[in-house]
Amino acid sequence: MNQKLQFLERHSTPAKLLVEPAPDDAQLRQIFQVALHAPDHGRLNPYRFITIRGDARHALSEVFASAVKRRDPGVSEAYLKKQKDKPLRSPLIVVVVACLSDNPKVPEVEQMLSAGAAAHSILLASNAMGFGSIMLTGDNAYDRSVCEALGLAANEKIISFIYLGTEKIELPHPVKPDIDNKITSWTGK
Repeated sequence: MNQKLQFLERHSTPAKLLVEPAPDDAQLRQIFQVALHAPDHGRLNPYRFITIRGDARHALSEVFASAVKRRDPGVSEAYLKKQKDKPLRSPLIVVVVACLSDNPKVPEVEQMLSAGAAAHSILLASNAMGFGSIMLTGDNAYDRSVCEALGLAANEKIISFIYLGTEKIELPHPVKPDIDNKITSWTGK
């Protein structure tokens, strides 16, 4: 593979294997600058980013716990602990938020795709800087009480929680599917 493209073959790092240092503020600005180049029909810039680090991760832990208890009042203590521990697995979380507008020329699905492309750009840029990352969602990403706690407006949705940090150990790259099984050529017939 072309060396210039090699960094694009990034892999996800389990959040529990991400440690300090995470990107600092200057590095995050560079990462977000890359994300601003995501494909964007209509130049709506339909996304924004929320950074969560330090004690704010503990506050998010409590938000997750409250949301889980609201969704399932009979939740087991073990499952509740697992949910509370999620924000504490890495030193930095970036919440990618889709900011959706009612635009007759740019349907919501295209705005969501643009926000997803911005999220992917964050993964690629952080990888190019030597950081590990993983993009996660789950029920908490779609829970309005979590969205409201994070200050999202009614027209905003969480695309993902991106966990960032330095890889504690280097992991082997996962085996990817055979590219030939992913490509077809349409001939018009």
